[in-house]
Amino acid sequence: MITEEQILRVLSSVQDPDLKKNIVELGFVRNIQISPENDVTLDLVLTTPACPIRDRFKNQCEQILLNLGARSATVELKASNGRVETAPAQQFDNELLKNVKRIVGVASGKGGVGKSTVTANLAMALSLAGARVGVLDADIYGPSMNIMFGVDAAPEIFDDKTIAPVEVKGGISVVSMAMFAESDKATIWRGPMASQMIQNFVHRVRWGELDYLLIDFPPGTGDIQLTLTQQCPLNCAVVVTTPQEVALADCRKGLAMFDSVGVPVVGIVENMSYFICDGCGKHHNIFRTGGGERISKALGVPLLGKVPLEPSVADCGDLGTPAVLRYPNSESGRTFADIAEKTIRAIARLENSGNTLHNFNYRWDEIPLEDK
Repeated sequence: MITEEQILRVLSSVQDPDLKKNIVELGFVRNIQISPENDVTLDLVLTTPACPIRDRFKNQCEQILLNLGARSATVELKASNGRVETAPAQQFDNELLKNVKRIVGVASGKGGVGKSTVTANLAMALSLAGARVGVLDADIYGPSMNIMFGVDAAPEIFDDKTIAPVEVKGGISVVSMAMFAESDKATIWRGPMASQMIQNFVHRVRWGELDYLLIDFPPGTGDIQLTLTQQCPLNCAVVVTTPQEVALADCRKGLAMFDSVGVPVVGIVENMSYFICDGCGKHHNIFRTGGGERISKALGVPLLGKVPLEPSVADCGDLGTPAVLRYPNSESGRTFADIAEKTIRAIARLENSGNTLHNFNYRWDEIPLEDK
């Protein structure tokens, strides 16, 4: 009869390509059951339900168990419960965030780079991959997630002054300032008022159980950004830029901001990298090229992807459906799906290393040219 020790020994040959350890060492293999007839069942508890190689793990484990002599092998894929503790080192006491496993900031040093578009599509791609996802639109003065997801409902407000997020396409939970303000009126607030509203978003939203909470940061590195990094237990961040020199210079400022508060950056997304003509299908470089690769190489921050401009998907935001859902087979849709997969894997590596990134004080002319 097959023993549990034999099962653990043979399954230790299955390596996680990102964490560089085997699945037994990582504690993924649990609840092993062996019948007298050598029917084997076990749980494979992964760090996220959106693990891009979960099916490969399942198939590999089942085949190994059959080769061991099991009459049948059933591997159930599950995701671990509870919040993953990584940097920053500050301790946060927030009961409403206790079931949110990972909080990811999506930021840029300047406006106009398509950060909200990236946030919405990253959220949708994560949701389509099987994760439970929430989005906090932290842009008080220019909220846009209501448009990106076609939100036409107000959040439920409870007697204790907490609120429930609105569920949108893909089962994504969204909270935005646009839900509390008239769409045709500007939010004319001083910094302390905006910071107080951000604190309400952080401490008074009933997010429930989430695998990823994405925070769409406002552009810049001011009061609101500082409040978010101080009040919210961010696990990591993604920084969005475009290829132009001025955008890359501001991208560096965003990286430096997260570095200064001890929040690791898992990658850079270069948006509007090139234009795809809908007539000829050719790629046209509108802006300076190679900037994302240069800053990625110089600063040691992974380049998660280069998102093109496509006329066919340019109106997705206005129509309230992210491109990755409306046009999944477009180049933009495939790129966003790939960015989501790389983000998942980068976060997994971060959770098992505890490393942070440093030294983002480069000038443009100090960043080495891309190798030819």
